[in-house]
Amino acid sequence: MGVSGAGKTTVGAALAAQLGWDFLDADEFHPAANVAKMAAGTPLTDADRWPWLDRLNGELRAHEARGASAVLACSALKASYRARLLARLQGARLVYLRGDFDAIRTRMETRKHKYMPASLLQSQFDTLEPPADALEIDAALAVPEAVRRIAEDLARRGPLRTP
Repeated sequence: MGVSGAGKTTVGAALAAQLGWDFLDADEFHPAANVAKMAAGTPLTDADRWPWLDRLNGELRAHEARGASAVLACSALKASYRARLLARLQGARLVYLRGDFDAIRTRMETRKHKYMPASLLQSQFDTLEPPADALEIDAALAVPEAVRRIAEDLARRGPLRTP
């Protein structure tokens, strides 16, 4: 989890590949109305996010019910979003990709995202409630190092389930 541009998709996909788990990008689950709002530079409201978070929770619960593991890249900026996202899950673990505003803004200005403009970054930081119960990873780390640290933390916390 973390603000847009923190590297959630890149790190998450690399971690999932290393672990042999499924990778889910929360951006792919937004309804069209949410995508249109963000593309127009309008931040989402909590009411916009609830159905999206419920859908993501359903995807994670379906993986868990099949005994499969997944890495989900999702902003999950507020504690209430994380609670809704992780409700009724047994084995979920949270990783927070923490980044500096200026560094992430520079990254966002040089990347091409389908609908998330750099102009919304401030609203992401304004909404962010850093988690107290997550593994914190510096978003400036090289992807292989971030993946190594996350995988080591997962291994330390107990047996990893693989599909």
